[in-house]
Amino acid sequence: MANHKSAEKRIRQTAKRTIVNKARLSRIRTFVKKVEAAIAAGDRTAATEAFRAAQPELQRGVNKGVLHRNTVARKISRLAHRIAALS
Repeated sequence: MANHKSAEKRIRQTAKRTIVNKARLSRIRTFVKKVEAAIAAGDRTAATEAFRAAQPELQRGVNKGVLHRNTVARKISRLAHRIAALS
């Protein structure tokens, strides 16, 4: 257990931040799943719309430090290629 006042504060901050980060990551995964479901259904217009909604969420994850920028770039690229292949 923490012995210093600053360490106790850090523990409190980490707990709050963990809750926020988990919620944000869950939200991102939900958006990506919507895109993947539309791709699996073969609906290009729905996939494109879901992809447009998912992109800002993924980028926000990078800005907030939840995901690495290269990870997001890779995910966006792969989803875009899968959508393009639906034609």
